[in-house]
Amino acid sequence: MTLFIIGIGLCDVEDISVKGLNTLRSCDTVFLEHYTSILSSSKEELEDFYQKPVTLAPRTLVEGEAEENILLPAKEKDIALLIVGDVFGATTHTDLQLRAKELGVTCEVIFNASILSAVGIVGLELYKYGKTTSIVFPDDGWLPHTPYGVIKQNKAVGLHTLCLLDIKVAEPNREDLLKGKTTPQPPRFMTVAQGIDVLLAIENERGENVLTPKTLAVGVARLGHKDFKVITGSLQELREKNFGSPLHSLIISGKLSVVEEEALSCWD
Repeated sequence: MTLFIIGIGLCDVEDISVKGLNTLRSCDTVFLEHYTSILSSSKEELEDFYQKPVTLAPRTLVEGEAEENILLPAKEKDIALLIVGDVFGATTHTDLQLRAKELGVTCEVIFNASILSAVGIVGLELYKYGKTTSIVFPDDGWLPHTPYGVIKQNKAVGLHTLCLLDIKVAEPNREDLLKGKTTPQPPRFMTVAQGIDVLLAIENERGENVLTPKTLAVGVARLGHKDFKVITGSLQELREKNFGSPLHSLIISGKLSVVEEEALSCWD
């Protein structure tokens, strides 16, 4: 018996690989990790396409209750955990694999595309990205400076920075989860403009001149979808652009090669 951790891509039900689809259809139970990213397809659309019931797995289940709900059951039957994007786009999934090994649970991984590779479309060379960071909503006045520090470190050696923008997904409680119900609270998705506002607010607090309204950046939205959007410009220019529906990400440019400059000029 096996735990299969399966990447299902960036867009909709059709992004899953043939291998991933055949594998999950053979599993006894299918979970969908439901907090590090989202698809444009609904749970019902996934179930119809996969021909399997799907249980949403919020953070509380994957990080706090995985042993009893996912890992130990995988000793007795085949369990699939579906991950939007690629399996290892978030560190929580590495932790899950390590916990499976500690418990003697057989674990197999099926890969897919992620935002970390899809950003290659903008024309910045992937090997010139430094550490990736996340920008979170400044709820209750809490403004963590982590992304600013990462950008500063990357820019010091000429590297680009991919900033993943915050997602707030309402999490069902354990009782509702087991009944297949979710909390009817709308999710929140940070926009490029909101991410820029956070970064400039941190710059205003620190005053280290790492970022200015004129800093060159790239805003991206819905990579993997047909209506994806890429816009290059200064932070001030991008702040005024409408990127449409989620998900959004922000790239802070490092030192550009001639080829990268030409590639960025293709996006208005």
